[in-house]
Order: sequence, then C-alpha cells, then structure tokens
Amino acid sequence: MTNSLTWLGHAALQLKIGETIILVDPFLIGNPQAVVTPEAVQAEYILVTHGHEDHVGDTIAIARRTGATVISNAEICGWLGKQGIKTHGQHLGGGFNYPFGYLKMTFALHGSALPDGSYGGNPGGFILTTPDDKNIYIAGDTGLFGDMQLIGAIGLDIAVLPIGDNYTMGPADALQAVKFLKPKMVLPIHYNTFPLIQQDPAAWAKMVEAETPSKVSLLKPGESIQF
Repeated sequence: MTNSLTWLGHAALQLKIGETIILVDPFLIGNPQAVVTPEAVQAEYILVTHGHEDHVGDTIAIARRTGATVISNAEICGWLGKQGIKTHGQHLGGGFNYPFGYLKMTFALHGSALPDGSYGGNPGGFILTTPDDKNIYIAGDTGLFGDMQLIGAIGLDIAVLPIGDNYTMGPADALQAVKFLKPKMVLPIHYNTFPLIQQDPAAWAKMVEAETPSKVSLLKPGESIQF
C-alpha cells in the first residue's frame, strides 16, 4: 500500500491511504500558506480536530461539493449535520474502523468554540492505524500533556505536532512532546501562518534530532512525505 501525507499550510493536511483521500482541518480561504483552493481539493473524508475557524475552515464547502463524510466529535458533527453535511461523530477515547483504517480520537488541551459561537465540544486529536499497520498521530491544537507517553506507547510512525506557541505548544514543549511520543518521524505544523506564531522550524528540528532518535520532516506547504 502506498500512503502519503501532504502539508497544505497551517494545520491543514491531506492524507492518501491507498486510494482514499482524507483532509484534516481544511482551512484554505484566509490561510496565507495555502497552496490550493477549496474548489481544487478532493476528499472522501474530512477530519476536524476542533471547532475553531482556522480548523473547521472550508469543511462545509468541500463536503458539499465532494460528498465527503466529516469525522469529528459529536457536537461538531451535530452542528455540521444541521447544515446538511454527512458526518460520523466520535468522542475522546473512542475509535471506529473505516475503509482507510482504525481512527481513534485523543485528548487535547485547547478550546473548541465553533465559528458562530456555538458549543463545539471537547478539542481532540486523532490516531490513525492504517490497513498496513502504520500509526499516525495528529495532535491537533494542544498544549503538552503527560498522557502523550501513553499515545507514544503504541509505537508511532509519524507524529504531527503544533510548534507555534501562544495558542498551542511552543518549541520547548513540542520537543518534550517528541520525547514522550517517540515517533520515528515528526512533522511540525501550526507555525509562521501569522505573526503571533512565528518560529524557526529548522532550529527546532536541530534540537529534536540532537536530543531524540526521531527524525524531523520540514515540509513546505504543498510538499509530501511517503510512509
């Protein structure tokens, strides 16, 4: 099976698991890093980690055009369902077997108010175990928490972590997260989109590779890794 992960800028990702295309937090309009438009992307599934506008992003427009199923917490899925979007609600600690693998929602330290102010439930992240037994952890927007050690205990191939600070973990806490998670590869996201989250990813990568066995993949928006 051929799998790939593409960074679309900010926290937006595209996963291809075999023939299945999955978008994560597709904030494209208003994202100065975005290299694609909502009209240009395809998706069979969309994962939404929490309700903030820079993560829900263009979910509704993309889902209406493509017919994609949105996977998120029950509250966000309820909000989207009222707008005619096909959803599958999960919640923290719960998983489900999809055609693209087993997807489990994880804890995250953040907020989740929806763009119109509605209650967005608890923020979260995702662990995806693919049909060929690759484990990918997408942390979502979060601060550092000790139970990342439990997430790492499953054996992670890839961890996708925010490093921007101010709203999420900054570089020092993200380094500690890598030490807890012990992924083979880590991809930093959620940085340099706006002035408040400016960081030096190359300096962070140097720290990570000096202090842990993990390798850092520094992608530019639009670039991909195979796994």
